[in-house]
Amino acid sequence: MLAKRIIPCLDIRNGRVVKGVQFENLRDAGDPVELAAYYNQEGADELVFLDITASHERRQTTAELAARVAEQVFIPFTVGGGIRSIAEMRAILKAGADKISLNTPAVQNPELITQAAETFGSQCVVVAIDARSVDDRWEVYTHGGRQATGLDALEWAQKAARLGAGEILLTSMDRDGAQTGYDLALTKTITESVDIPVIASGGAGGPEHLCELFEQTHASAALIASIVHDGNYRIADLKQALKARQIETRG
Repeated sequence: MLAKRIIPCLDIRNGRVVKGVQFENLRDAGDPVELAAYYNQEGADELVFLDITASHERRQTTAELAARVAEQVFIPFTVGGGIRSIAEMRAILKAGADKISLNTPAVQNPELITQAAETFGSQCVVVAIDARSVDDRWEVYTHGGRQATGLDALEWAQKAARLGAGEILLTSMDRDGAQTGYDLALTKTITESVDIPVIASGGAGGPEHLCELFEQTHASAALIASIVHDGNYRIADLKQALKARQIETRG
């Protein structure tokens, strides 16, 4: 079994890290570069930076943040938010990012996934899926959770993998920020249906939730935010809890 990864997520709005519940009621959580340096020292395996309003406000994510972060951290990091072209991806990767996350632009132009994979390699391409439970399925939402697409999350995940995505970042909108545990049913469904790594996001409230995630699904990594941003737990606490349950982690 591959070692599981613990990945702090830094949602960015107007240059600051923010956190909310179900994509709403956002509150300030600090400076992204300072937090990146802190989590690097704390033992994070990777980092994810998502400009959560870039697509909604039709702004482009610049390479400036990637360059500043690259000066401070020595672990892989992903940048996403409103990235719509190969040129933008190239600039961000050249600035120091290791992966690009595509959400809204990928839904609007699925071929962008293939173009990115062919240009930079699948290992650089993460397709982010924001999913909400609707009736008896999970529906994909875009524009920072503002727009329903009608797409079935399972079908979209499978298509993204076929198109060349190297990884999926799967967020349960229902659980986001609630700290009540990951959506295990959603994660189990997706991880058993694609042959690429899946990062589970939305709902972590404590070490037990990470243990449940890795024991009951095939998730490759756990995205965390509130529980570390608010200082409730340190990454070492989470890894120790996983180790106690014989779940292998990096570091």
